[in-house]
Amino acid sequence: MSKEKEKLKVLVVDDEPSILMPLEFLMRKNGYQVFIARNGVEAMESVNRELPKVVVLDIMMPEMDGYEVCRHIRGKPEMSGAKVIFLSAKTKEADIKKGYAVGADLYILKPFSTRFLMEKIKDLTAC
Repeated sequence: MSKEKEKLKVLVVDDEPSILMPLEFLMRKNGYQVFIARNGVEAMESVNRELPKVVVLDIMMPEMDGYEVCRHIRGKPEMSGAKVIFLSAKTKEADIKKGYAVGADLYILKPFSTRFLMEKIKDLTAC
């Protein structure tokens, strides 16, 4: 594994442990430095503290939704190179458009393929 990949910080944000735990395991297994958050407030705190390069973000969460977290990320100059990937069960075209409008780099519908997600993270972070 390259040192660049090992250093890549990934924040996974979801209120569902059945999604959060396998993704955390998979990301660590692939050599990423992983941080997790269970709601929007924890996500914002982690973004401010860790400045991750990739944020995998659910939309429907308690306290603060993913759209608001994405707006926060896009408003931080030090996060300008970060990639935001929405993972959401919100499948309406209006929801997807809103995701891209607030600054998402990718919008993946749930249920999703973990292999596809890992490929997309690699694609988005390729130098």
